Amino acid sequence: MIADFIQRRILRRRDTSATPTPQPRATRERRAIAPVTSRDIADIAALRIHPSGPWRERARTLRGIGRLAAITVWVPLSVGFEAVLLLVPGTAKIRWTRFVWGGLCFLLSLKIRVIGRRAGSVGGARARARGERPVIYVSNHSSWLDVPVLGTVLPSNFVAKGDIEKWPIMGLVSRIGRTIFVSRQRSTTGRERDEMMDRLIGGDNLVLFPEGTSSDGSRVLPFMSAFFAIAKLPRVPRGREDTPEAQAMRQHPPGMTPLIQPVSVVYDRLEGLPVNRARRPVFAWYGDMELGPHVWQLVKWRSMRATVMLHPALDPDDFPSRKALAQAAWRAVSQGAAELRQNAEQDAQACEYACRPLGGLLPQDFRRP
Repeated sequence: MIADFIQRRILRRRDTSATPTPQPRATRERRAIAPVTSRDIADIAALRIHPSGPWRERARTLRGIGRLAAITVWVPLSVGFEAVLLLVPGTAKIRWTRFVWGGLCFLLSLKIRVIGRRAGSVGGARARARGERPVIYVSNHSSWLDVPVLGTVLPSNFVAKGDIEKWPIMGLVSRIGRTIFVSRQRSTTGRERDEMMDRLIGGDNLVLFPEGTSSDGSRVLPFMSAFFAIAKLPRVPRGREDTPEAQAMRQHPPGMTPLIQPVSVVYDRLEGLPVNRARRPVFAWYGDMELGPHVWQLVKWRSMRATVMLHPALDPDDFPSRKALAQAAWRAVSQGAAELRQNAEQDAQACEYACRPLGGLLPQDFRRP
């Protein structure tokens, strides 16, 4: 045992002597401090100090209460004035509807960025008289926010499911906003299609959500071809134009077949930061989610942004069937939404306008044909 102890001590000493002695640390070079410029002062002044912990939660609660109070005042006043405009001929009610939705986006601190060019104008009887074709905008659907966002950008009326008409407050607001309600039943298909045709011929444009329901925002659900029946009406067979069945089938007037413009909507900014997959559920409202809690959680955020990508319009006459038309529209909307979800930089020249929700007007709205 003693021999083993002496041997371990000798080996430990050898290992200690073999280790290199630490070198003295080199003296650090002193770096010259750059002078403070006016730009640095401006950047420091632009910084915002946000509360943290319980104070942050209190600030968010107060923010949500203030926004809900402002919305409670804005919606009845603006919608009440819109009810008066229903008696006035012309496009005043269409323009005011965009102002109503734009004011709601402003109160929610929801900025809007538009990429691409909108097909058609504000519409109206004069536009149809000079030969302007109606437009049906088809978009993906992930939240109730899609309605105010698209209502601000697009001069149009929405086509919604019939259940919304029975809602206590939203039903009244939708009826004053001239929303078309559909029940998706075979017995009422003809009447609802005729109502949409009358609206298109009379000067209105329409917004459809061909997915049939809202999704979680991570993908675009397949489009149902039945939603495109208003644009791709069944043709009367040759030689049967005089039959009662053919005469009962309404057709669009010559040159008045509506165009289909695909639209992609993605919520890509939350408090100035890009929205990733983890934060996308903040905006999504789908399934059995309660509307009240979702609105309350949403109004407590400081700022948001939605990007609307307008794709080139499609002519239904260029497609052999409704399914082909629906597939082409879905492909455009799906690819555009996937591009926006990647938060890639967009060409500034392609943006018609940005962050002007109260105006709700594109430059083409000021150009007279």
